[in-house]
Amino acid sequence: MHKYCEIINAEDIVSDDESALTGAKKSKNTSMWKAVESLREKKSDISLSAGNTGALLVISRLLLKTITGISKPALAALWPNQNNMNVVLDLGANIECNEKNLTDFACMGSALFKSLFINEIPRIALLNVGLEEYKGNDVLKKTHSILKENKMKNFEFTGYIEGNHIMEGNVDVIVTDGFTGNVALKTAEGTANFISKNLKNSLNKLSLLFSYNSLKKFKDKLDPRKYNGAIFLGLQSPVVKSHGSIDSVGFAHSINVCNKIVRAKLIEKIESNLITVDAKYKQ
Repeated sequence: MHKYCEIINAEDIVSDDESALTGAKKSKNTSMWKAVESLREKKSDISLSAGNTGALLVISRLLLKTITGISKPALAALWPNQNNMNVVLDLGANIECNEKNLTDFACMGSALFKSLFINEIPRIALLNVGLEEYKGNDVLKKTHSILKENKMKNFEFTGYIEGNHIMEGNVDVIVTDGFTGNVALKTAEGTANFISKNLKNSLNKLSLLFSYNSLKKFKDKLDPRKYNGAIFLGLQSPVVKSHGSIDSVGFAHSINVCNKIVRAKLIEKIESNLITVDAKYKQ
């Protein structure tokens, strides 16, 4: 063990039931603080935590600077679709967003996708209540115009996407504000649990026996451990958040995501991906 890592003692903890600010204020002697601090001091390349999400985000914002040009970092995660995986952001870091924020999220999400799936050009869509360009609020419409006019060719903008099409696999990166994204995430998780439990309860032992291989594939596709690890994007060093109740298999998947992010130089990709938002869209 000591051959591959260094163990640093931390005397305090941030409990799960503490508020983000309370946890952050008393966290200087915790492993969470020390891990993020090691990023600031360039002693490590990435931080991974399964602790209090709110405290982790606050500590990360306190200790790490944002990437030049980014005003609000975002929380991104991987979702399964029919073909592979989607990157979805923001999932709760920012309740209110303007067109500059959503444009930044699109750039950061495309950089993350290219880091995890090498040599693919991401297809990006904005989550909306309809597919037509006239639908949605002013922020979505302005963001749509900015992304539609993007000439950098670092991603393909496909327009709007509705919630019922998220898992079809026709886009790779789905952009939304943190309120909508978090509601969508919790709805998807609840729906997956509902289907899995009711499917299991509806089949008798004989049906389970004959359907074993198909059910196994279905279970593997929806296994949340394979998609464990939300990435806090927009800071000058990457921070990854694992589910607190995840097992060793799920945590190993998070470590694999961290490895891909570091090797693909995610931060550099984000910096080269950013789009300048013209003043005309901020009016």
